[in-house]
Amino acid sequence: MAEYVNPSVLISDEELEAKLGDPSIRVVEVDEDTSLYGKGHIPGAIAWNWKTELHDPLRRDFIDQKQLAALLKKSGVGADTTVVLYAGNNNWFSAYTYWLLRYLGFDNARLLNGGRKKWELESRELVTDVPSPTATDFTIKGKVHDDYRALRDEVLKKVGKVQFVDVRSPEEYRGELLAPAHLPQEQAQVPGHIPGASNIPWSKAAAEDGTFRSADELKELYADAGVGGDKPIIAYCRIGERSSHSWFVLTQLLGYGNVKNYDGSWTEYGSLVGVPVER
Repeated sequence: MAEYVNPSVLISDEELEAKLGDPSIRVVEVDEDTSLYGKGHIPGAIAWNWKTELHDPLRRDFIDQKQLAALLKKSGVGADTTVVLYAGNNNWFSAYTYWLLRYLGFDNARLLNGGRKKWELESRELVTDVPSPTATDFTIKGKVHDDYRALRDEVLKKVGKVQFVDVRSPEEYRGELLAPAHLPQEQAQVPGHIPGASNIPWSKAAAEDGTFRSADELKELYADAGVGGDKPIIAYCRIGERSSHSWFVLTQLLGYGNVKNYDGSWTEYGSLVGVPVER
């Protein structure tokens, strides 16, 4: 059975539990539902609010490298600190955060394999105490990885020329929904998908316990849709979070090169005037 190309990007619940309290680790919960942290979280974990702490307060964009450095300092992250990210819903928003950290040049991050779901299935401890990390003077020395991100103009130039992977639900891909079923049906002006895009829902990469499927299963999942590591890939969803999860699978676990996340995704593309759309 094939192994993940980079297994060190994951940490198991057993390994993390044994390392709780280790000052070289900062555990961070980033959930779509920002209220989950207050109901119980991994001991010693802090929470980042993706809406208010990871996004620019004015523009539709992420925080920049300087703003991320300030967040890391406030969170007690030092030069030798490993940030361990976790979330509910198969690590949906923690994978999003992992991609953002790597995009902005912070590489010392790992995902808790299985996230909240696996932690709770194993009946591991959850607490409500909120820690107060000591601020550091940390600075990010890595460069911004523009090759991790696809912006609008690049996407428009590459329609029909690279492999697009639409990781939304089949209903969104077919144009029957504009957002996941549990969310308001708004945002993009028209439904549908980018012409030629393969539909490989992000959640298929996760097993029943929330952990990632094996490398062989993941390769088969993508190969069955005609997607391999031989062509440039651009992944997208609605606002870039689910496609970040797929970017993680393709790049960090399978080792495919030349994979970008189009975080503008269908919210942007489906509101553009004059662009090609399939349904």
